[in-house]
Amino acid sequence: MTTLLAAPKPFCQQAHRPKSTWVQHGFTLIELMVVLVIIGVLAALIVPNVLDRADDARVTAARTDITNLSQALKLYKLDNMRYPTGEQGLQALMTKPTTAPVPGNWKPYVEKLPNDPWGGKYQYLNPGIKSEIDIMSFGADGQAGGEGKNADIGSWQ
Repeated sequence: MTTLLAAPKPFCQQAHRPKSTWVQHGFTLIELMVVLVIIGVLAALIVPNVLDRADDARVTAARTDITNLSQALKLYKLDNMRYPTGEQGLQALMTKPTTAPVPGNWKPYVEKLPNDPWGGKYQYLNPGIKSEIDIMSFGADGQAGGEGKNADIGSWQ
């Protein structure tokens, strides 16, 4: 059996096509506008939810830091029979206080004092307002009080 193969067309015949068979590539202005409107609608629905998540994450991070500092303060109290004074502050967890009362069994309780997620310092009160000691962050606005993302976050919560 023999199979017949069609002879290829010469190169000169393949290169010349009638202009009517040319295909234009690209998008029309209306197609582009429809895509942009769809992207805009999706962004309007998604962006507010994503921004709220960032605030929630900062609040959670602040609560975690406060819990960790509270645990370090409890260890400090177990070793030294008292919490650091308000004057000694949270710094007493990192470096041995030199002001009275100087702790007798001091050791480092934290390597580094964290800043709150908004870049502020955590506040330490001894005696506390809500409990024996209070640790708090002033929130996004950096001032006492506030609501929503500006609300204070404390060890009493």
